[in-house]
Amino acid sequence: MIEATALLLLAGGGLIGFLLAVLGAGGSILLLPLLVSGAGLPTRQAVPLSLIVVALLALGNVGPYLRRRQVALRPALILGIPALAGSWIGGSLVKAGLIPEAVQLGVFTVAALVASWLLTRPGRHPAEATLPRGLAGALPLAAQGVVVGLLTGIAGVGGGFAIVPALVLIAGLPMALASGTSLVLIAVNAGVALLALGHWPSSAVPLLLPLLVGGAAGAFLGQWLAPHLPDRRLRQGFSALLIGSALLTGAEAWRRHEPVAPAAVPAAPMARSGPRASTPAPFAHP
Repeated sequence: MIEATALLLLAGGGLIGFLLAVLGAGGSILLLPLLVSGAGLPTRQAVPLSLIVVALLALGNVGPYLRRRQVALRPALILGIPALAGSWIGGSLVKAGLIPEAVQLGVFTVAALVASWLLTRPGRHPAEATLPRGLAGALPLAAQGVVVGLLTGIAGVGGGFAIVPALVLIAGLPMALASGTSLVLIAVNAGVALLALGHWPSSAVPLLLPLLVGGAAGAFLGQWLAPHLPDRRLRQGFSALLIGSALLTGAEAWRRHEPVAPAAVPAAPMARSGPRASTPAPFAHP
């Protein structure tokens, strides 16, 4: 059983690292269902472990983008600072116990479905556009940052599936530049959310090894294949994975939300004890 779980995490980590390397986004959204449904972790352990893996894999993939100077500072700040605030708020709400486990999984399910739609809807190609100066251009990007941060803090996802479309469609960045910027934001965002959660999943730390080994192998393969893979097909395949993850996690959320049926065992003896206590009465006076 342990070997099967390790192999599952190794394969899942490889897929996540590959997708992060190729798309600069999205792979981490597969991690929560992998940990919850695949490894059987409770959400309290799965979310911080997911954040650790997300941050480390994003940092591992950002190197080639930094060398090519494919990180946009101004859009990163406009989107990233509100995202940090959202991460802290979301993580603090979870830490305070204000968001039940089923709600965390439900939020993830909705986020995965929205991500699938964003990745497959008819694309706009604003590569020649630039982020407008002033509040008109900054406010939509900042609002998207708050949403991304809340998702990171509550559901343990990096938020790249929302960051990349925002940088492309709102900020007008080309895909490569948006991907590199997204990886930086994912790493920082996940780190802040982990600090806000305030607990370390010590009993689940051994699961880091197969995830990171698989992620490193997937990242290496993705960086090598990225120039030769059609972006549209990759997004369609990843969208299908997202829908499957959403359905799996939604079913898990429903299962954990179902109230446990009240046990009738304590009441049964009381119901039977009454007649037993009263039945001797007729025989006491023949």
